[in-house]
Amino acid sequence: MRDVPLVSIVDDDAGVREALADLFESSGMRICSFACARDFLEADVASRSHCIVSDIQMPGMSGIELSRQLRADAIQTPIILISAYASDPIRRSAEAIGVTCMLAKPFDPVELLTCVEAALSAG
Repeated sequence: MRDVPLVSIVDDDAGVREALADLFESSGMRICSFACARDFLEADVASRSHCIVSDIQMPGMSGIELSRQLRADAIQTPIILISAYASDPIRRSAEAIGVTCMLAKPFDPVELLTCVEAALSAG
């Protein structure tokens, strides 16, 4: 029997973290959530996560920088980035890193779930 997937959420907005946690838990997933990329990296859950959903614009380390760090550490967990500032240069950076999906805020929760489910089935 396959384990229940673990989705890690990294977002500095507590309301967004809670809403995403509710969305994923109601879809039968386990979640870990973090207010910043450093906390996520220090918790050492990246390699145990089945998918990572991160905001791009965060104090300290951005979602793009987090993605680069994970890939540099040879962690190939699927990454989904969300941002209110999804410009073309940011999209190109995300694609170059190998991000699975990038969504502009506000996004349709069904679209996010579709991205997460596709990432989980690919892995």
